[in-house]
Amino acid sequence: QVQLVESGGGLVQAGGSLRLSCAASGRTFSTYSMGWFRQVPGKEREFVVAIRWIGGDIYYADSVKGRFTISSDNAKATLYLQMNSLKPEDTAVYYCAAGPLGVFLKSTSQIAYWGQGTQVTVSS
Repeated sequence: QVQLVESGGGLVQAGGSLRLSCAASGRTFSTYSMGWFRQVPGKEREFVVAIRWIGGDIYYADSVKGRFTISSDNAKATLYLQMNSLKPEDTAVYYCAAGPLGVFLKSTSQIAYWGQGTQVTVSS
């Protein structure tokens, strides 16, 4: 089992940047595939980015490609999401997610563990 705790959300103006962190505890960080999702009230949780340690593959949603960057510090068991050129439509609760190793976590049905979420609000 793994526990995920996000931090780093907040209020930022359009065009600004934020970096989210996801601290993992429990089982070894690298034994899971990891990713970030986001959710707006009244809508389904949507995929943002996923990383698969095997092969080091990364997959971004088209809506964030070129603006968001996922990275990790395995020694600290922490996943990061650097968000640049933020837009009002990026406003959402952002969730860190973990799932089976070797799987690209692009669907909520693949997720084994969720963090509690962190609010990101982008003002126009």
